[in-house]
Amino acid sequence: MIISPCISICKTDPSTGYCYGCGRNNDEKKLWKLEETTDEWKQDNLESIRKRLTGWQLDSFNESYEHKINNGISLFKKNLKNE
Repeated sequence: MIISPCISICKTDPSTGYCYGCGRNNDEKKLWKLEETTDEWKQDNLESIRKRLTGWQLDSFNESYEHKINNGISLFKKNLKNE
């Protein structure tokens, strides 16, 4: 099972249509939730996301997504719980 790339920063850039946190557009977000969406498509989408994001945004995504995979929660949500 491939974990959703959502890192709980759910705001869409109005000019690109991509989420500031995970780099997906609304159609990609919907596809992730469908039962029939294949792991192959999800893996390809993760590659697209990483090509789409750059600099600190890519670094932040990678760090938070890795934390989510290993701990079941994004860094953003972890930090909210600790406040």
